[in-house]
Amino acid sequence: MLHVSVISPEASLYEGDATSVIVPAYDGELGILTGHAPLMTLLGKGEVRVEGGTGARRFAIEGGFLQIVNDQVRVVTERGNSIQE
Repeated sequence: MLHVSVISPEASLYEGDATSVIVPAYDGELGILTGHAPLMTLLGKGEVRVEGGTGARRFAIEGGFLQIVNDQVRVVTERGNSIQE
């Protein structure tokens, strides 16, 4: 299980567990599953998708960075908001 944080300057958009995360890296989409190698990358503009036992959550983001360490996924974005299903 992944522990995911999605943070913008205005608010913490999401904090919780997930089975997978898809983010818009600066050079294409990146998929993250449990056991992913440590990674830090720049983010581009697009949609973060967090999949978990309670369903899917989506967030529109613009820039920032992603850090993965020990199944902890941190998305820190310059601008972001939740997308309603």
